[in-house]
Amino acid sequence: MIDRRTLIGAMAAAPLATNGAAQAGSSMTAGTMTPWPPAEHFSLWPGRPPGARAKLPTPNPSMNGPAGQQNLWLRGTADPIVAVFRPERPDGRAVLTIPGGGYGFVSIQNEGIDVARTLNPHGITVFALSYRLPSEGWDRQADVPLQDAQRAMRLIRTQAGRYGIDAANLGIVAFSAGGHLAASLTVGYDDKVYTALDAADRQSARPRFSGLVYPVASLSTPTTHAGSRDNLLGPAPDPATKARYDTPRRIGANTPPLFLVHAVDDGLVPIDQSIDVLTQARAAKVPVEAHFFERGGHGFGALSAPEGSPERLWPDLFNRWISQTLRG
Repeated sequence: MIDRRTLIGAMAAAPLATNGAAQAGSSMTAGTMTPWPPAEHFSLWPGRPPGARAKLPTPNPSMNGPAGQQNLWLRGTADPIVAVFRPERPDGRAVLTIPGGGYGFVSIQNEGIDVARTLNPHGITVFALSYRLPSEGWDRQADVPLQDAQRAMRLIRTQAGRYGIDAANLGIVAFSAGGHLAASLTVGYDDKVYTALDAADRQSARPRFSGLVYPVASLSTPTTHAGSRDNLLGPAPDPATKARYDTPRRIGANTPPLFLVHAVDDGLVPIDQSIDVLTQARAAKVPVEAHFFERGGHGFGALSAPEGSPERLWPDLFNRWISQTLRG
């Protein structure tokens, strides 16, 4: 059985940290496919997405992980969507969650569906992004995930009244390579990566706050995750594109407040990636909070860490930090 860490590790051609609980998704029977998408969702693009070629990717969802701990991965996304998860008692706060997967798949259950299950009880409306994978046959492949993330933020803001949220307080939370996409959105929310289509594209894509959980932050440092870098940038990226996606170097005065979570023993995406973000944020005087756990490995998501472990508490800390940040 191949789990997420094995697959991403193969992309990186590097040894992995091992944590038996790190990839335990929602408990399920082996062979059962998690339903996706949920009933409430919307597409990002009214026609073919930017950069579409004649042949589009073929959807290829799969369940991965050991029996009883499998969770859903998405590949072959040609029609990226945002799934909507509403709390019973919404308080106006909202986050777009961006799952990881080394830009080679989207871990939609562990870092999307389970994030909603964790944050909804706090009154937070959660939007889960199923984005396109850059290496699956798109023009300008490095910009493809950011196109989807920007468009998602703009469409959510356009429909804020429908969802009962405050458009000004829409933030993001993201994981691993999804953390790199979120960091790219955090520093590049105004980058012109696609041609405006409609009134929604007049909305800002800037997150009010950004939560980065064991993120791949830089694609140009020795501690980067090579698989994520290669899947996003391709074999011969030009220097300007590489610089644009070296997110820590782009942190500046207009960067939203940052919340970082990482395990010291992460053997796949080293903690140095978060420390790089922390260092650059402090230098730019951007508000930043960081929680570094001694143990946890990589991929513990929102519900996969063992009960009673310190890293299991990060969603509660994130909820409290959001409230504090929005109060100013």
